[in-house]
Amino acid sequence: MSPRPSPSKWRVLVLLGTAFFMTILDGTSLLTALPAIEREFRAHSTTVHWAVTAYALAFAGLLLLCGRAADLLGRRRVFLAGMSLRVLASLGCGFAPSAEVLVAARALQGVSAAIIAPAALSMVMNAFAEGAERNRALGIWGGIGGFGATAGLLLGGLITDTLGWQWVFWINVPVGVVVLVLAPVMLIESRNEARVRSFDLAGALTVTSALVLFVHAVTGVPDAGWSSRHVLGPLAGATALTALFVVIERRSKAPLVPFGVLRSRSLVGGDLLLLVTGMAVDGMLIVLTAHAQTALGWSPVRFGLTAGVMTVAAVVGALGSQRVVTRFGVRPVATVGTALLAGACLLLTRVVSEPSSPQLLPVALLAFGAGMGAATVCAQIAAFTGVAERHSGLAAGLADTCFAVGTALGVAVAGSVVAARAPTPGTAAPQSLVPAHQAAFGVIGLVAALGAVIALAMLGKRPAQVTKENPPPPADRNVPDRTPA
Repeated sequence: MSPRPSPSKWRVLVLLGTAFFMTILDGTSLLTALPAIEREFRAHSTTVHWAVTAYALAFAGLLLLCGRAADLLGRRRVFLAGMSLRVLASLGCGFAPSAEVLVAARALQGVSAAIIAPAALSMVMNAFAEGAERNRALGIWGGIGGFGATAGLLLGGLITDTLGWQWVFWINVPVGVVVLVLAPVMLIESRNEARVRSFDLAGALTVTSALVLFVHAVTGVPDAGWSSRHVLGPLAGATALTALFVVIERRSKAPLVPFGVLRSRSLVGGDLLLLVTGMAVDGMLIVLTAHAQTALGWSPVRFGLTAGVMTVAAVVGALGSQRVVTRFGVRPVATVGTALLAGACLLLTRVVSEPSSPQLLPVALLAFGAGMGAATVCAQIAAFTGVAERHSGLAAGLADTCFAVGTALGVAVAGSVVAARAPTPGTAAPQSLVPAHQAAFGVIGLVAALGAVIALAMLGKRPAQVTKENPPPPADRNVPDRTPA
């Protein structure tokens, strides 16, 4: 029997990009539906906001483990498991009879996203040969991420107002079913029996626990402050578990994270840049959303329409940057991208302090969106340069983890700055929050400027040279190995 012909790599990118888009859309569309959910369940806002926190904890905590599992168990198999769980969890969210059940279902959604994201990204990485072709694919991938992250702000409000908040979750179901039907036909399994003889359970437990504790700690910073025992305790636990993880990995015969992978300057630089970019993106968005709703009194739909400017710019920045990177290398493009992020944040400090200059807001959002698209794509290109196929799931997990942790840190930093500069709650008008928002934008701008330093110091002008240990994948591969499952 002749082997099944390989499907077009671009069709594979469309399929995986659709799944990726839905996971990103979930993260932001829920934010605009939270007030409606509070009214539905007559629940305290703190309880309902755990729907956001539970998702973030599960997602960030499991990304690294799931990325490595995709390498060992088979990327198509892991991807299908994640999509199946996502469909079920989305149904559970929409049919949740109480806020507590909704939080549990959202945690399962976070688990499914952690399974899907690195498996899908590693399949994209191995489908395209390193260089111009992969850069183009990652540019499209970055455009999908930028569009999904900001489009959710608009779509969440529209869906909630017209169909009800349940459809924010139910919209995943038909899309997930279509992906589940097409994936077995379009994706080829990558499982290699030689890789699954042992699994680093101790390393998996320690690093996952460390990540969950860390994200849990930083998500509590805006309310409790950095000096609270509710923050310092989990941070201490995360630090201890990370140290234990390093000891375990050095002694393990089959480590979850082979430290040799981290010797790549390009990979480490790209991951650090993703961390800083994540901080800038979510730090800026959380402050801008709060400013629009409090000081400006905008509705979610109006804010979503305004944020559409940033969405378009992010897509253009991602698609355009991959072409420039192929010609000039990642360092100059990443430097320009992070400089745009920093400049946009500094411009926002003037926007919020001078309400008489509304025309500056679209300019700031255009610059921020373009910088976000360029910086993210450059960071991913750098993080995957020279990575061997057998470590592609791990590389994708590391990249996704750094961005997810960065978003949590960005919210924590921005929230703590606002809390420190804001007046006593309930004693002042919304306009009195303007200095706090202005200070937060300034700090996030400095964080983004750190990204430019990382790009200049750690990213090469040209892609890293491919070695015998890290050969590039063949140009026509849709997924890595051809070994049958």
